[in-house]
Amino acid sequence: MPGIAKEPVFNLITVKELHLTFGAEISGVDFSKEVPDDVFQEILAAITRYGVCVFRGARLDDERHVKFSEKFGELDDVTPYLAGGRPHRLPYVQLFDVGNVDLDGSVFAADNVRRDWNKGNELFHVDSSFNPRRAGYSLLRAHELPPKGTGGNTEYADTRTAFEELPEDLKKELLENNYIAAHSLWHSRKKAAPKTFANINPEDYPMGRHYLVQRHEPSNRMNLYIASHVHHIEGLSPEKSQELFEKLYKHATQPKYVLSVEWENNGDLILWDNTCVMHRATGGSFEGKYRRDMRRATVHDGSSTAWGFNEHTNVRQGLP
Repeated sequence: MPGIAKEPVFNLITVKELHLTFGAEISGVDFSKEVPDDVFQEILAAITRYGVCVFRGARLDDERHVKFSEKFGELDDVTPYLAGGRPHRLPYVQLFDVGNVDLDGSVFAADNVRRDWNKGNELFHVDSSFNPRRAGYSLLRAHELPPKGTGGNTEYADTRTAFEELPEDLKKELLENNYIAAHSLWHSRKKAAPKTFANINPEDYPMGRHYLVQRHEPSNRMNLYIASHVHHIEGLSPEKSQELFEKLYKHATQPKYVLSVEWENNGDLILWDNTCVMHRATGGSFEGKYRRDMRRATVHDGSSTAWGFNEHTNVRQGLP
């Protein structure tokens, strides 16, 4: 692939490619015990190469999910989401509760506002770009899936290849101007559920500022760091900002750049790199009558651009 000097060699894991340009299913990893360092190094090589790695039937429990995730770096946690007093259903604050299960174990009621909060996850996005320090890797596990055929695939968009295949004049404009994009959690929530968040003004809340185009350091490929969280592009009028964002977002989410991963069994695990792919939950992920218990660990980005143009602070955005 463009920008990569050589293909990695895998001796300890088996790699099945899922898309022409990115995404792979990984087998041969025994998650019943701590993953050995030599195996982990091959997993790192695979996620660098493919951006998305799917592990079928990993069957991690909560403790091993957290411990495996910690091998990738310092973990984010859910404390900003609990600031308003909402209890956390899961035993570890390092696990984000991203399914449709309420505290009592029931599926969210039709009038539960968390259904509307979750609609933002159905837009292509990257995790935590609205925070001072963005997310690097995310590890999403299916603890309990609904019956097959009830929807809920997770889709990914290859933003490295999308950048490489931009028209040359547009690519030149982006590189010469080195635009900074402002990312807002409330912007994407309002975009997905405008009635629920009608009285919210995203400009009243902090935003994460990051280069719109930047080098993905692990692979040394240029990447279009874009997401539905982008409220505006600095230095442009609101009209020009929206026009450029829509052009890039539409380009990067064309079917040829998208991989749709079906959740097959309880215990499936998907690892992805937020700094080179976007993702979204598809229809059925949070709706309906069936329980969908999904748990995610998120690793703080460790690259030189992790903090973007933001203050180095542990204050993060969260929903009440």
